[in-house]
Amino acid sequence: MAKNLVIVESPTKARTVGRFLGRNYIVEASIGHIRDLPENRLGVDIEHGFTPHYVIPEKKKEIVKKLRSRVREVDDVYLATDPDREGEAISWHLAETLNLKDPERVHRVEFHEITREAIARAFASPRAINMRLVEAQQARRILDRLVGYSLSPLLRRKISKRGLSAGRVQSVAVRLVVDREREIENFVPREYWTIDATLSRHRENGRAKARSFVARLVQVNGEKPEIADAATANALADALRASTFVVADVRRRDVVRRPPAPFTTSSLQQEASRKLGFTAKRTMAVAQQLYEGVNIAGEGNVGLITYMRTDSTAVAESAQTAAREFIRRVYGPEYVPAQPNIYKTKTKGAQEAHEAIRPTAIERTPESLKGQLSQDQLRLYRLIWQRMLASQMEAAVYDSVTIDVAAGPTPDNRPYLLRATGSTVKFKGYTIVYTEGHDDGDEEEPERSLPAVDVGEVLRLDAITPEQHFTQPPPRYTDATLVKALEENGVGRPSTYAPTLATIQERGYVERVGRQLRATELGKLVTDLLAEHFPDIIDIGFTAEMEEKLDAIANEGAPWVEVLSAFYGPFEQTLRQADARMPVVSIAPEPTGELCEKCGQPMVIKHGRFGKFIACSNYPACRNSRSLVVKTGARCPRCGRGDLIEKRTRRGRTFYSCSEYPTCDFALWQRPLPRPCPQCGGLLVESSRTDAKCTVCGATVARDEESAAEMAPAVSR
Repeated sequence: MAKNLVIVESPTKARTVGRFLGRNYIVEASIGHIRDLPENRLGVDIEHGFTPHYVIPEKKKEIVKKLRSRVREVDDVYLATDPDREGEAISWHLAETLNLKDPERVHRVEFHEITREAIARAFASPRAINMRLVEAQQARRILDRLVGYSLSPLLRRKISKRGLSAGRVQSVAVRLVVDREREIENFVPREYWTIDATLSRHRENGRAKARSFVARLVQVNGEKPEIADAATANALADALRASTFVVADVRRRDVVRRPPAPFTTSSLQQEASRKLGFTAKRTMAVAQQLYEGVNIAGEGNVGLITYMRTDSTAVAESAQTAAREFIRRVYGPEYVPAQPNIYKTKTKGAQEAHEAIRPTAIERTPESLKGQLSQDQLRLYRLIWQRMLASQMEAAVYDSVTIDVAAGPTPDNRPYLLRATGSTVKFKGYTIVYTEGHDDGDEEEPERSLPAVDVGEVLRLDAITPEQHFTQPPPRYTDATLVKALEENGVGRPSTYAPTLATIQERGYVERVGRQLRATELGKLVTDLLAEHFPDIIDIGFTAEMEEKLDAIANEGAPWVEVLSAFYGPFEQTLRQADARMPVVSIAPEPTGELCEKCGQPMVIKHGRFGKFIACSNYPACRNSRSLVVKTGARCPRCGRGDLIEKRTRRGRTFYSCSEYPTCDFALWQRPLPRPCPQCGGLLVESSRTDAKCTVCGATVARDEESAAEMAPAVSR
């Protein structure tokens, strides 16, 4: 009979761990927490030191019964839950619920990857449950319960809408999105112009025609030019056409680009959003599968990556050595740095006890796992594998060239300075494996080379091109940029990002349009009410300070009851005042200009559980309603008859499909644009804030190309 019981959180993890332990161990799964605060009441005795009242949920009672039975059958119990505060709390709840009081009998084991070696090390050095970590997690849970169970009912009473909630982290996240939305709404575009000169050498050895390059006007009489209208642009363009162009300076330097650090939870969620189009929730669900174990032919269940909730960029020395050997063998010794790359975590309040997210075996390449992983698993594993490998490679080196060109009517009068920059790869370094994704507005300049020119050389003018532009508002948040903002401001921790983003969408405060997150009218209303009556709750600095106090409980043993008391006193007073002063408000339905065909009353746009819909304003006397069709202006490229319209999945994600469905089932995630591709006539879809991409020929087109041309005054060229 087995003498040892091992308890983990999930059946998948149980199967993987069980493979490495042998017959003397029984491995069971708790399926997450086996007890928690009650769902239907506060469950915290505020008057007696914030004592929590934990209950075993009905759905967990059979699991607890089974675990109690197993405990009676064995000598020792090993609690092998995840290596973070949440995992530590689960272990403590298991020990309390299963009455594991004998310290000689109960052991806490911790591992950051599910491999034979890591599990052997963990079981060779068990420890006691870390009560600092437990108390930090308990304080967070109670704090969030106090805020949520106090604010949520208040909002429902004052806004008269079911399903509303507020939370310590989620309300700050909503505020960030609302503030950005208002920045965009209040943004006033400013016109500005650029002037480019296409220049070339008068002759170039070995070429029938000299290679041209483009230089931009950057100074007039030593000052940066302010070109605010067509008249100014035309005047400068005419003056440049009458000028001669002479090379004033040539600067060449090596630009070294260091490889990015291996993934943390935050950077993984950001990069999976940019490169794979994954939501934070989807990223973490797939990462959990890769961590807990996947059935690999010839190996059985294997954990493919290290623990995925971490804010550390540290890498085990053995993993570094294996990566460096792999790089040397596959890519060559020139790609291996003289010393291993070490990265410092920049995140506020980072817990350096963990490792970064990396493959458990660098030799297990993505190609070797094809056919054994799902599409999502393989794509995310490839991203993690490439990032880890790149992080241990040499830097990339670029040959950067800057050419300054002076222009004017005479040698003694050259008031115009034009500049051309270019770069070419000198050594690929880590980019041979991996390049980072970019957010909207952060796209890099494309690589381009410049011809060799000499200082003092006179250049030929081929063309002068004035071009009108308009300043752009800040881009809306995406999963990637919102997680980045939360992390940079110290709001939340690795385990909270994904559930926070999911919650604010489920509550209807934020909607997803393509990859962008847009504040709804409900989100704005709730944010305004909280800002007026609970300014601390949605204050970024205050929320970050609370995170630091929770960290102090775990790291320094700060008394958790004192932390809660210091928060709750002022909060309770504010809550009473808000209950008395906060007005009862509602979201006014948006008029459609239509009349109800059944009763003649105005039809309005209302907000429901699954988004907007059209209904009669005479409800409940008249229950006439229909779905709201949002047209994109684009025709279906498959059937040619239907319009492409906006729709939502059951999970609230926006997509676009043919209005002739189910006759035509054409659908896509990217927002279609009404104008066709100028090159082939195919369907254009949004690819970034400024560009569109053709779904037929793949051409990239500036989204404002036609609209800018229509608005621009005539410009001589």
